[in-house]
Amino acid sequence: MQSDINKMNITHRRHTKTDMNHAQLQLIVKIADTGSFTRAGQELNMTQPAVSRAISSLEAELDVVLFIRNRRNGVMLTDIGKRILRIFREILQGFEKVDQEIAKEKGLEIGTIRIGAFPVASAHFIPKIIRCISEKYPNIEFSIYEGTIAEIKEWLETRFIDVGLLIPPVHELETFVLYREKMFAVLRDDHPLFNQSVIRVQDLQDEPMIICRAGFEPPVIDWFNKAGMNPREKFVVYNYNTGLNMVQEGLGMAIMSELSLFNLPPNVGVREIDPEGYRDIHIAVHSLEESSIAVKLFIETALQLFA
Repeated sequence: MQSDINKMNITHRRHTKTDMNHAQLQLIVKIADTGSFTRAGQELNMTQPAVSRAISSLEAELDVVLFIRNRRNGVMLTDIGKRILRIFREILQGFEKVDQEIAKEKGLEIGTIRIGAFPVASAHFIPKIIRCISEKYPNIEFSIYEGTIAEIKEWLETRFIDVGLLIPPVHELETFVLYREKMFAVLRDDHPLFNQSVIRVQDLQDEPMIICRAGFEPPVIDWFNKAGMNPREKFVVYNYNTGLNMVQEGLGMAIMSELSLFNLPPNVGVREIDPEGYRDIHIAVHSLEESSIAVKLFIETALQLFA
C-alpha cells in the first residue's frame, strides 16, 4: 500500500513539475504565429531539426500534444495548445514589462507594441501615431496586424496583440474613445435621391441597401433601429471598396462613415443623413493596468493626436 502511495506521489510530481525557460516560451509562440517549425526556427536562428527536438522534448515533459503536424495545413495548435499559448503570451509580456521598467530607470524607452486595426483605421491613425512616438523614442518597435473587427477582438483576447482599434460594442475589454466619425448616405449620381441635400431615414424605407459586415455594421443598423426601421439588405459585403464599387454599378445605396469615403469611384456621391449618425472608434486593451509602458505610451499619444 505504501508503495502505491509513493508511486502516486511520484506521478503527481512528474506531471506538475515544468522547467520551461524563456527561449522555449518564445519558440512555442513563434511557431503558433508563423504556423511553421521552419519559419519559426529561421526567425529564432534555430535549425528545423533543433526546433522539432525542442518541441518534442517539451511535449514529453508536459505529457500533452501541443501541435498537430499536417503537411497540407502546416502546424496547428491542439485545444490544450491554444489554452497554454495564451498563458505563454502573458508570461512573455511580463518579461517584456520587466525589461521596459529597467530601461525606463536608465532613461531609455524600449519595447515592442503589437497593434491590431481594421484597414481604414490602420491607414488613417497608425502612421501618425508611430511617427510621433518614433521621433521621441526611436528604440520602440511596432508590429501591425490588419483584420476584421472579429479578428482584432480575438487577437486581443488571446494576447496576440497588445492594443487594438475597434468599433463598439466591445465587451470585457478596457476601451477609450479615439475618434467619432460622421456617417453619410452613399449613392450613384443618377439615383432619384441624389438631388436631395439631406436624405432622411424614412426615404430609405424601401431602398435596397448594401451593408458592410465583419463587425463594421452595428452603427448603421443602430441608426435604422432608432427610427423604428430595419434596413432592406440587398447585398452584404465585407470590404468597403467592394461596397463602393457596387454602389457605382447601381446595385443599391449604402450608409458609410467618413474615413471610408476618401476615394470615391466616379459617379458616386455622398449626402448628409437625417438624423445625423456617427461611428465611434475605440482603442482597446485587455487591461490598462496590465499593459506595458510602451502600450500606455501608444494610447496616450493616440488620444493626444485624435481624441
